[in-house]
Amino acid sequence: MTTDQDGIKARIKNISSTLPEGVELAAVSKFHSPDAVRAAYDAGQRIFCESRAAELAMKAAQLPDDIQWHFIGHLQSNKIKLVVPYAHTIQSIDSEKLLRAIDAEASRTGRHINVLLQVHVAAEESKYGLTPRELTELAERTLGSLTNVTVTGIMGMATNTDSEQRINADFEAIRSLFHNLKAGIMAGNPDFRVLSMGMSHDYHLAIAHGSTMVRIGTSIFGEREY
Repeated sequence: MTTDQDGIKARIKNISSTLPEGVELAAVSKFHSPDAVRAAYDAGQRIFCESRAAELAMKAAQLPDDIQWHFIGHLQSNKIKLVVPYAHTIQSIDSEKLLRAIDAEASRTGRHINVLLQVHVAAEESKYGLTPRELTELAERTLGSLTNVTVTGIMGMATNTDSEQRINADFEAIRSLFHNLKAGIMAGNPDFRVLSMGMSHDYHLAIAHGSTMVRIGTSIFGEREY
């Protein structure tokens, strides 16, 4: 399949120009070719998201070193060693076991990893993540005990629905959790600043609810190249 490099560059520039100050664009490059990533990179994009460990490792080996790779998929324990050498941020922390295993591997390899705790507020049962209460308890239990991992924020998704009312409610629940943490156990922590929510179909609503990072794939790269 031929990569629409000019189209990708134009869409990156167009989307970036519409984002308010303080909102970062994370380009979801999963299932798209290294050539597609390169086109977005050439347009100035630096944050890219992958959801499969082997795909992340493959692309990171082929593409420029100043790319900031974010892992957004469900990370299995046996894939941690593939992801840790390349990931700047792992956005999908959904258990204490996973968080501590990443910390241990990062310590073993001399790396430092940023992580986001993933909250689940959507109606779909299939989405991973912690309930707001579970996430808060995890943050409390691990605060100050991680050596090579920094919790820099939270990530969440709204329900996949045509109901704008439900999407707004989900984003507001995520925003509320983020600010409760920021005012509570994370108070005074300058590293805790990332609220990652919003995708191609709903990122404008996410921004209205305070998102500081939107994860956009289809609107940049087109349909996935499986």
